[in-house]
Amino acid sequence: MKTYMAKFEPEKRKWYLIDAKGKTLGRIATQIANILRGKNKPTFTPHVDCGDFVVVVNAKYVKLTGRKLEQKKYYRHSGYIGGLKETTAADMLDKYPERVIVHAVKGMLPKNRLSNRLITKLKVYPEANHHHEAQKPITIEV
Repeated sequence: MKTYMAKFEPEKRKWYLIDAKGKTLGRIATQIANILRGKNKPTFTPHVDCGDFVVVVNAKYVKLTGRKLEQKKYYRHSGYIGGLKETTAADMLDKYPERVIVHAVKGMLPKNRLSNRLITKLKVYPEANHHHEAQKPITIEV
């Protein structure tokens, strides 16, 4: 019996729609990461991009448990000396709610070149409207 190796076939990809309203950030991020990698398929191969596209709507209404809104910090660096900036999760949800979900999902993907290709298949929108109706995304409940 031979081992099955999946091939890169972009025409066989599906689109999924996830509504993040009232959902916990970590729980939806794990499911999104599994769909992006293709772990929900029987033909999963770790080194091949065999996952599907994911559209997340209502990102600004995602929940963080505990005191994470005040305590969780997001860091960025400008590249200059003393250029480290920090932002709390509450400020990040107000200004850039899509970055909160992308950051959580990116942390759950493998740390290699494949993750850069996987994260481009994630589309996050702060409100309920999105531009992917033509792809007919399948709504899944988290």
